[in-house]
Amino acid sequence: MKPSTKSALLGLMLVLSGCAGTPGAQAPGPVATPAVAPEVRLANVIAAAKGADDRELAVQPLRDPQVQDLREDSTAAIAVRNYGAAAEALNQALLIAPDDPAILQERAEVALLQGENERADTLARRAFELGSRVGPLCRRHWATIEQARLARGLAQDAQSAHVQIAACTVAGLLRM
Repeated sequence: MKPSTKSALLGLMLVLSGCAGTPGAQAPGPVATPAVAPEVRLANVIAAAKGADDRELAVQPLRDPQVQDLREDSTAAIAVRNYGAAAEALNQALLIAPDDPAILQERAEVALLQGENERADTLARRAFELGSRVGPLCRRHWATIEQARLARGLAQDAQSAHVQIAACTVAGLLRM
């Protein structure tokens, strides 16, 4: 037999063997999503945070200078793709301000970059629980949850998170 014929027969046998199933076997679980780079997932989160209306209210709380320095250290570490250092800086900030939704969200985003998708989901949900239910930060929470669930192959759960992103948007006031 020619090598090309052998390859074709082997391929056909593999396909046919995959068709055989056992009676009562359950359908496979969620279909894995195509591999998406963590940086692309984060870009999707950032894009979701941008509102269609530049009049939207976004509250920026006053920050402890030490916490702000740690956040800036994290941003610098992310810029050079040192996600471990970024995570550590935010972990230090969380020791100072453990219930700060913005810091929790930033830490969730770093977890997403590190491929720690379950942790990213958990941190973003915690940030949402503690933070505002509207605005750009709210959209970032839900977009992070969506991306983390997509990365874990949980498409239906990701869809429910996607619906929540729109619920975070409140139209700005008309000023004359």
